[in-house]
Amino acid sequence: MAHSQQYCFASLNLLNFTAPPFSFYQPHETYNDTQWQSKTQFITGLIEHINPTVIVFQEVFSVEVLEALCKDLGLIHFAVVDMPQPDSMYPTVLFNPVVAVASTHPLTSVEALEPCPELLEYLNNQQQFRFNRTPIKCKIELEGLGPIVCYAVHFKSQRVLSMAHMLGSSEQDDPLLTLLHETVGTMQSQISRSLEASIIYYDALKTQREQNCATLVMGDFNDQLHSPALSFMTQTFPPQVSSNPPFDSVGLFDSYLFADNTVSLAEKPPTHFYKGKGNVLDYILASKKFNPNQIKPTVKTLTYHNYDGHLDAKRTEEDIRYSDHSAIAIKVSL
Repeated sequence: MAHSQQYCFASLNLLNFTAPPFSFYQPHETYNDTQWQSKTQFITGLIEHINPTVIVFQEVFSVEVLEALCKDLGLIHFAVVDMPQPDSMYPTVLFNPVVAVASTHPLTSVEALEPCPELLEYLNNQQQFRFNRTPIKCKIELEGLGPIVCYAVHFKSQRVLSMAHMLGSSEQDDPLLTLLHETVGTMQSQISRSLEASIIYYDALKTQREQNCATLVMGDFNDQLHSPALSFMTQTFPPQVSSNPPFDSVGLFDSYLFADNTVSLAEKPPTHFYKGKGNVLDYILASKKFNPNQIKPTVKTLTYHNYDGHLDAKRTEEDIRYSDHSAIAIKVSL
């Protein structure tokens, strides 16, 4: 009897992965040797436990260090499409962390996702658009699944950019400034995140139709999928069971909805805690080929995993030795 093929796809926000002597954002934000050793041991152990075929990372400052770590774990194919930027006055202080992808199988193509100019015009975005973190679009060929286009993403955070300069005031405790940040600033953050999601969504669906390939969009969405900023990404591709007609069109779905173990999980576990409140911010969206409920499915089983043993809902400050996000993964058998 032939053994079923199994693959694992995962995502992990590393939380400021910055090897000493480099710092992230500020000169004092750095790891001492003990903290860095704990950080790398945590990441190594977690990746070994997940045993991914493909894994995407967010918040990568030390690209070469992460690449070496992944290769030691058998993830010998590694890619980024951008690099962090050093401060002009303090070259050991880094800004603009990047996303990365690592795989046990060759990446047959890797590129920085470029927004479609016609789409930007349609969305009335006349200014020069830039992703907050440039997404990776790569392709991998896996036996039994065929070509898969993977997107590694890290959407705009919910952090609000200060509007103090618009009021001619630098006082951050100004009641008017606080109100503006809570309203206009929050809305602008949502608009930016939604625009990034729209560009990726458009490219994913267009690529599906043109290349007839499976698709995965993986990463830190920095928002809940049902939020107004992101809900469109799965609205046109609702869950179906085998009694319904199979999917005949392009689209994406939250892979958790088709996992065999969703009943045992009761509800989707949080991937991030803020002030004691849990939220699901990390997702793996998939195309129809990953749906085990089709009449003649390619994927026979899909299980969803949330690796959150290092998270503490009561913790009020980040522990840089670990991550403030759980790792998530889907494991499929053919």
